[in-house]
Amino acid sequence: MIKIRTVEEIVSRMFHKYFKIFEKKELERMPMRKTWDHVIDLRKGFVLKKRKIYLLSRIEREEIQKVLKD
Repeated sequence: MIKIRTVEEIVSRMFHKYFKIFEKKELERMPMRKTWDHVIDLRKGFVLKKRKIYLLSRIEREEIQKVLKD
């Protein structure tokens, strides 16, 4: 029988202080603006092209689709 371990058991204690960052509530909010934030100005008439960034196997693509549906 496989024992299912909790996140606290898997992750080293030194990283437990970061758990809050990965809570669903924290992930749904926008980050605060910082002084180093900047705008990326695009050239006039620029059209974004949709391209594949990474070559993936069929199994990898199916797995990604499952994650996106969830």
